[in-house]
Formats: sequence, C-alpha cells, structure tokens
Amino acid sequence: MSLTNKKSRIVIIGAGAVGSTTAYTLLLRERMDELVLIDANQEKAIGDALDMSHGLPFLGQSKVWAGTYEDCKGADIIIITAGAAQRDGESRIDLLKRNVAIFESITTEVLKYNTDGILLIASNPVDVMSYFTWKKSGWPTNRIIGSGTLLDSARFRYLIGEKLNIDSRSVHAHIIGEHGDSELPIWSLANVAGSGLSLSDEDKEEIFSNTKNAAYQIIKAKGATFYAIALALDRICTAILHNEASVLNVSTLLQDYHGVSDVFLGVPCIVDRDGIREVLTLEINDEEKGLLEQSAAKLKDIIGTVSM
Repeated sequence: MSLTNKKSRIVIIGAGAVGSTTAYTLLLRERMDELVLIDANQEKAIGDALDMSHGLPFLGQSKVWAGTYEDCKGADIIIITAGAAQRDGESRIDLLKRNVAIFESITTEVLKYNTDGILLIASNPVDVMSYFTWKKSGWPTNRIIGSGTLLDSARFRYLIGEKLNIDSRSVHAHIIGEHGDSELPIWSLANVAGSGLSLSDEDKEEIFSNTKNAAYQIIKAKGATFYAIALALDRICTAILHNEASVLNVSTLLQDYHGVSDVFLGVPCIVDRDGIREVLTLEINDEEKGLLEQSAAKLKDIIGTVSM
C-alpha cells in the first residue's frame, strides 16, 4: 500500500483469465490503494469488480471498480493483458496483426490520460507487443516493461529445485530471450548458493524441455495459464511500488546486449519506482550468445511482418 499521501493506483486493461487473476492476486496482497478493471466487455469487468469488492471485509481498505480509460489518469502502473483469441484457420501472423491493432487502440486511449506511469505488458507474444507499445507510445524504454522471461525463469528454478530436492527460492538460474520457443537457458551461470549444479546432460535437457513446453502442457490440460503469470505480474508491481531495485527477468529494449539491439527480449533488469533502472549484462558463453542472437533474429523477422 502507499506510504505517501498519494493513493497508489493500478489499472488492468483486459479482464480475461490473466487480467482477473492478476487483479485478485494484487488485491489479496494489498499492493495498491485503488484497483481499476477495464474491459471491452464492461459487464465482465463490473462483475469481477463487484465480486472482489464483496471480499474487502476480509482484507483491507483497497477500492476496486470497473472503470474507463479516464481512470488511467494518475495510475502508477497500467497492466495490459488484453488481446484477441486465435480464430479457426487463422495464422499466427494474422493474429499478431489483429493484436497490434488492438494495442494501438489501447495505447492511444491510455495516452490521453496518462503520460508518466509505467506500462506493464503481459499479452502474447509479449516481446513483440512490448516493442509495438513502445513504438506507439513514444515513452522512454524504462517505462515500458514486458513480463518477459520472469515466469519462464520461475518455472526453470522450480524444476531444478524439484530435481535436486532443494527449495526453488535458493536456486539461481535464468531463462533469457523470447518468452516462447526460442528462449534459452543459461546453464553456465545456474547455481545454488554459488555452487554449480550436479545435473547430467539428460537432466538438463529434460528440465529445459519441460520449462519451454510448460505453457503448452497447462493449456492442453485446462485451456489457459493464469495463476503463475498473475504472481509474476504481482512481483513486478511490488518491485515498482516499493522501489525495491529488484533484479527480475523482464522484457526490455536491448541495445548492444552481446551484439543484440533494437528488439525487446527478456533479460535480468533492475526494477524500481521508475521502471527499469538498469539492464544487467550476463557473462554468458559463446554458445549462449549464439542462441540469444537467434532468438533476437526470430523476433525481428516477426516484427518485420507488421507495420504500424
């Protein structure tokens, strides 16, 4: 909650599974004074806001409501989880073009009322959507943050911890690059308390495969992923609102990051009240550098298929 006289406000645009779960997570943890839900389906946003508000006697003094873009005024963080679902027979590129158009409309509306907040992007493909949001907004890159590989890294640490029977919070390991199929594990730096990991090549292959394919497994089982990404977004919001200067693997614009430039990718960043304070350059090996270059090239190709 806010420690100053100014009330902290988070706006969530998109009240689907990810948006509503994120809202509920933020509310349970009392991260802000005011929480606003905006959705093209106004009735859905109203229903979610009422449902959460009725639980406030069990929580605290946060205020929750279904709002309009005008409520973005004064917001500290605006989380965008909105996006179109893929139609039967529709290509990923066509879906991307529709989502870019949706984001262009959303960004236009947000900018009418807020020019100094932080835009936190969670809609997929998150790195590409973060790039186009940055282009459209014209905001400094530190205030455009994609959820990036924060969740991928959490999955990675969880699976390593499970294999070694060690608390995953004590595992230090990174997934960087695209939040998607071209992401890469940084095995060269993975450790527990500074010690290397006693994992075979087969263990490593299994762990990374399960990390990369985790979303597909969950979607096949229940249709969508939303609990863990909600916790990841909550973690980013907390780092911002509490000015933590925490290191989180989020998506940001890279400039000469091991030779990679002009693309949003997930890498470790210091996150504080101003958004991304600093991008940390990992000392990765040559093989990992090559994989990062491939990930960047893939996203640049995708970006090249869409014009704004």
